[in-house]
Amino acid sequence: MEEQQDVRQDQEVLPQLDIPDTAPRTMATGTSVFDVQNTSMYYGAFRAVTDVSLTVYENEITAFIGPSGCGKTTVLRSLNRMNDLIVGARVEGDIRYRGVPLYGSNVSPTAVRRRIGMVFQKANPFPKSIYDNVAYGPRINGIRNKGKLDEIVERSLNQAALWDEVKDRLGKSGLGLSGGQAQRLCIARTLAVEPDVVLMDEPCSALDPIATGRIEDLMREIKSRYTIVIVTHNMQQATRVSDRTAFYSVRRDEKPGRADTRTGVLVEYGPTAQIFGDPQDERTKAYVTGRVG
Repeated sequence: MEEQQDVRQDQEVLPQLDIPDTAPRTMATGTSVFDVQNTSMYYGAFRAVTDVSLTVYENEITAFIGPSGCGKTTVLRSLNRMNDLIVGARVEGDIRYRGVPLYGSNVSPTAVRRRIGMVFQKANPFPKSIYDNVAYGPRINGIRNKGKLDEIVERSLNQAALWDEVKDRLGKSGLGLSGGQAQRLCIARTLAVEPDVVLMDEPCSALDPIATGRIEDLMREIKSRYTIVIVTHNMQQATRVSDRTAFYSVRRDEKPGRADTRTGVLVEYGPTAQIFGDPQDERTKAYVTGRVG
C-alpha cells in the first residue's frame, strides 16, 4: 500500500515540474541532462566536495576519475539523491535535471530515483529468480500483466546482453550467476523501469577483464538510449568508453581554529581525448600520466 501511495505521489508531482514521464530519446546532440553549478556536498560538518560545476550531456558517457577520497562517488550519488539516505548529508548549490531543481522542495526523491537509476560497485541481485529480479521494478510501478512483464524482462535482459545466457533458466536464483552475469543482471534490473539516466559506481571493479569488456561493450551499446555517468579508478576504461571525463582531486581545507581536513575538488572537466591527451591543469597531467596516484 505504501509503495502504491509513493507511485501516486510521484505521478502528481513530476508533471508539474515538466519532467517527461518517459525519457526522451531523440533530443538534439548537446542537450544537457544535468547542470551542476557551484555545488558542495557535506556529511555533517565535513565538506566532502566543494564548488563543483559541470554539465552532463544526453546520450553520452561521462566518467568521473580521481584518487580515493576525492568525492567522485559523492557527486555521483548526489545526481539521484542517493545521499539523502545518509543522516547529516546535505547539498549546497544548484543541481538541475533537465532544467528542474533536483533538490526542490516539491521534488520526490523516489521519483528521482525512478528516472535516474543506479548500478553499484558490488553486484547485488535480490534473493529471487532472475525473472523476478528484472520484473521487480515494473511490478512496484504497478505493472501486473504477465505478457507485459515477460516483454519487459526479455527486452531488459537483451539490452544488458544477458538474455541468451539465461533465457532457459529465468526461474533460477539470481544469486547463482557469475560475477559478470550478476552485474549485468543488476543493469537489466535498472533498465527495466526505463530510466532516463544510468549512474554506475565502479561497476567493473570486482570483475575479470573478460567480464569488464562485456560491461564496457554494453555501455557503448546502450548510450544511444540512455545517458550514463560512471565512476572508475581504471583510467584505461575511462579512455575506452567515455565521451567526457571529470578529474577530481583532494586539497587541504584549512579552517581557523580547527584541524586541517581534506576536501574533494573538481580540477578539470572536458572531452576525454583532451583530458588524457592535452590536459590543461598540471594536477590532471600528473594523474593521467601516472606521476601521482
